[in-house]
Amino acid sequence: MTPVPRVAVVGGGISGLAATHRLRTRLGPSAEIVVLEQRDRLGGVLHTVDLAGTPFDVGAEAFLVRRPEFTDLLSELGRSDALTHPTAATATIRAGGRTVGLPRGTLMGVPGPDAALDGVLSPGDLARVAAEPSRPLTWEPGSDVALGALLRERFGPEIVDRVADPLLGGVYAGRVDALGLRATAPALAAALDAGAGSLTEAAGAGMAESGQRAGTLAGPVFGAVRGGYRELIAALAAAGGATVRTGVTVRSLHRRSAARGPAAGNGSEGHLRGPRGDEGAPRDTGGWRLELGPASRPEALDVDAVVLAVPAPAARRLLEPVVPAASAAAGRIDLASSAVVGLAYRAADVADMPGTSGCLIAADEPLSAKGVTHASTKWAHLGADGLVRIRASVGRFGEEASLQVDDAELVARVRADLRELDGIAAEPVASVVQRWGGGLPQYGVGHDATVATLEDAVAGVPGLAIAGAMLHGVGVPACVGTARAAADRLAAGVALPARG
Repeated sequence: MTPVPRVAVVGGGISGLAATHRLRTRLGPSAEIVVLEQRDRLGGVLHTVDLAGTPFDVGAEAFLVRRPEFTDLLSELGRSDALTHPTAATATIRAGGRTVGLPRGTLMGVPGPDAALDGVLSPGDLARVAAEPSRPLTWEPGSDVALGALLRERFGPEIVDRVADPLLGGVYAGRVDALGLRATAPALAAALDAGAGSLTEAAGAGMAESGQRAGTLAGPVFGAVRGGYRELIAALAAAGGATVRTGVTVRSLHRRSAARGPAAGNGSEGHLRGPRGDEGAPRDTGGWRLELGPASRPEALDVDAVVLAVPAPAARRLLEPVVPAASAAAGRIDLASSAVVGLAYRAADVADMPGTSGCLIAADEPLSAKGVTHASTKWAHLGADGLVRIRASVGRFGEEASLQVDDAELVARVRADLRELDGIAAEPVASVVQRWGGGLPQYGVGHDATVATLEDAVAGVPGLAIAGAMLHGVGVPACVGTARAAADRLAAGVALPARG
């Protein structure tokens, strides 16, 4: 009898589920795949709740449509009809005590030649921006620096605190002073490597490469899933056809040849069978052993291959005994904590709210939130029942203390911000708070080199792959991309394990 491959996917977020789906496609219906998730639900930071009776995402909100990985996945699942795009409402920024339109002509907050920053920067820093192209710039191709420090030196402090930090903070829940140029603004780094004589020129080149300056970008930039990301999570889990186990902690990972003793457990899951189907029997074919559950009730899971789709701290811990170099690299990736507050109002109570898609908030503003989304204005389906829904993000890297309050206090702080920003004093009809402890990896200086070390070390180990937001982008399409690459690598090596 030809044995079937057995694969464990550690992590049930979008990366783990996308890897599972790809493995099923590559390995066929007979493959045994088990998904192990520590939380009591699947989805990771893609999490949909009910806010006043409507599905409302309180993790990732939107995704870049121009990266094809996620839209391709929707198509494969037969769910392209769930894709929706934002309305034409435009965003604002709160800076210098005023709310103004989001500046045009910047590359993630870095001014290009046509940047319009009036009303955002003071006259002094506007002059520094204007003078930057004429100042000598020393740049060593291939180098990396903290983006914030570079912008402060070239443009002054306000461009960092009032423009770049709000924009990048919305992506990474981080501070631009701690983020690396090469990983967070790769187009800027590429232009500098190619010989741009100033940051202004480099930003212009980066925008021209993407079509942003020339106005050639066709179609919407962002998309969302109508009905919330839980629709996608459910479809992915069903299509993957895996054994899904939630509420399970993977305590350790070892090469099977180094494991000792029979596989533990009650034998109720097919993935715990021995080579001849004898429940709990030791296998004699190499591969991997995962130790699950609490030390008082241990369980062992033997498989041919493993995908690790977990945050950096968990990857560091699991990789340490088997790939120490990869473990050390994962240990160099920091995480940021944040929270999302969702509020629903009667339309009559917020009639004077601006008709914008929301507001980014400069780091030097005396407000608690880092950004507010007028969700039912930005996404038409979220206001179809006549209620107005608002989403606020709170917390940046290094500011964990600001989150050490109860949910009621977080809601109160956001409501105070809304009074200041939007003139909303009414009582909401519903609210929800979602906390993300260590929810987003921070792409610091040298992140690309760290990831290269991590991936190279793992690539040298048969039957092991990694995926997730800590690698090549925190957005949903990037996570799907790493998941597919991990699954493809494993599928090429585990299709016909030799057992016997």
